Amino acid sequence: MNKQTKGNNSMRFGPGRAAVPGEKPKNFKKTMKALLSYLKPYRLKLVFIFIFAIASTIFSIVSPKILGSATDYIVDSLKLSGMVDFSRLFYILTILGALYLLSSLFLYIQSFMMIGISQKVTYALRKDMSEKMDRLPLKYFDSKTHGEILSRVTNDIETINTTLGQSLTQIVTNVCTLVGVLVMMLSINWIMTLVALLILPLSSGLIMLIVKRSQKYFANQQKFLGEINGHIEEMYTGHIIVKAFNGEEDSIKKFEKVNNKLYNSAWKSQFFSGLMMPMMNFVGNLAFVFVCVVGGLLAARGSVSIGQIQAFLQYIKQFNHPIAQIANVVNVLQSTAAAAERVLEFVKEEEELSEENKHAKIDQNKFKGDITFNNLSFGYNEDTIIINDFNCEVKSGQKVAIVGPTGAGKTTLVKILMRFYELNKGSIEIDGVNISDMSRDNLRALFGMVLQDTWLFNGTIMENIRYGNLEASDEEVYKAAKAAHIDHFINTLPQGYETVINEEASNISQGEKQLLTIARAILSNRSIMILDEATSSVDTRTEILIQMAMNNLMHGRTSFIIAHRLSTIKDADVILVINNGDIVEKGSHEELMKRNGFYANLYNSQFKQ
Repeated sequence: MNKQTKGNNSMRFGPGRAAVPGEKPKNFKKTMKALLSYLKPYRLKLVFIFIFAIASTIFSIVSPKILGSATDYIVDSLKLSGMVDFSRLFYILTILGALYLLSSLFLYIQSFMMIGISQKVTYALRKDMSEKMDRLPLKYFDSKTHGEILSRVTNDIETINTTLGQSLTQIVTNVCTLVGVLVMMLSINWIMTLVALLILPLSSGLIMLIVKRSQKYFANQQKFLGEINGHIEEMYTGHIIVKAFNGEEDSIKKFEKVNNKLYNSAWKSQFFSGLMMPMMNFVGNLAFVFVCVVGGLLAARGSVSIGQIQAFLQYIKQFNHPIAQIANVVNVLQSTAAAAERVLEFVKEEEELSEENKHAKIDQNKFKGDITFNNLSFGYNEDTIIINDFNCEVKSGQKVAIVGPTGAGKTTLVKILMRFYELNKGSIEIDGVNISDMSRDNLRALFGMVLQDTWLFNGTIMENIRYGNLEASDEEVYKAAKAAHIDHFINTLPQGYETVINEEASNISQGEKQLLTIARAILSNRSIMILDEATSSVDTRTEILIQMAMNNLMHGRTSFIIAHRLSTIKDADVILVINNGDIVEKGSHEELMKRNGFYANLYNSQFKQ
């Protein structure tokens, strides 16, 4: 259940920003400390993971020296007797094989355990974010694009998951490998170790140079990838408009422009990233050459054996690898911290006001539907007040139409009625109960809504209508559809109520979508109804059907109708004419037309030839 019938406007500008390689957080230390707090429940498991990682590394490090001993044994045996005791050689090789097996086993166990922990931590983070969404005020979602929020829940969380599953244990194993290999090299010969270490500054310098140069290209690659995804998504959802205005050529030019930027940044980032291993191999080969020369001289003097040189050469190969890995992990940790920072910022966002003391309820058995607005003042920010000292009384069962020019405060009034936003001043009472004393759940359970943006999800028509009341029977769904004048249309479809509405709900018309949402509202059977521009963007015949369905929906209920088409609200009991947040006129259609004031001007302007 994830699609609206209209394109998600916030996604038009790209899929949201995710962590990019080389991106740095604002506060690395603080962020990583907060992230590691999610690992506290698994401290004992982490200890075992690190023990297994260290054990796997040690067994791997010891193996080359044992293999060197086997080589020395063969050489010495051939020198002394010309024969080799294969049983002793088999014994040495058996020990070597056991070490390799144990190393692989411990590596598998620690990887298995770490992946399990990373998945649990990721689950906890996603759960916290999901629960946080339910507690965030509407103003947060109004200030952020959907793409940015989704990016935090998906891309950033996945970055954290990958790092926890791989990079943490890589740090341990690579550091252990680096220290262990150095110790083993020193145990063989300090002179050859010194020669090998002389290459280290060159190796480190090359790695830092490559990482530094590649970071900006990785960042640009992600940036242009977002731009091109946004352009493709925009052209796909608006392809009819593009064709209607012959915009294909401009669309292709824009795509090629962004695609070229993506191509240039992508190949550069991959080129520099791909240089890492060839450079390390080059440095490793240099070390091989120097060690072979020095090792040969030392062997000639009898200071080292052939087996020791063989083991040493293997250690040089192992020594260079963790240096590159550590540099890469440090880079990944920067990106992970940046991703974690955005996730944790979301989790720590200011929530809606606490409702621990909101115990007021309305007795459904005695519910009337009288609503009183007392001296309301509201603004989305304190500097700009939209509604000023608003006063109004709505009687039970009345149809109240709210009209006025764009930006007058019509939809804002509905938002504060349902406590999507809190009032700056004043109060709203339903049957004498201040809505600020009620919990949001109890308050919103009173309301049913039909909006201009018809929200339908990818599923059957039956499922979409039943969303108004998940406990409703099939018969109740059919009854609601008949009341909404959509039953006949549904039965003309090949699969009837089991017809699947596609992802964009483009396989039914705008009017049919609206009638389905009215059927859903009827099925919800709420006490107060809000209809926000419910008849916009439909033809006259469909408008009549929608109007009939709305009349069934509003029957016996207190209803608020927001409309620009003033012809649709002529039968309203009360029409509130709002301008700049104030009621400038109030009365029935006939009364307001006789006054020949603001409402009459609005009404007449819609019928001018």
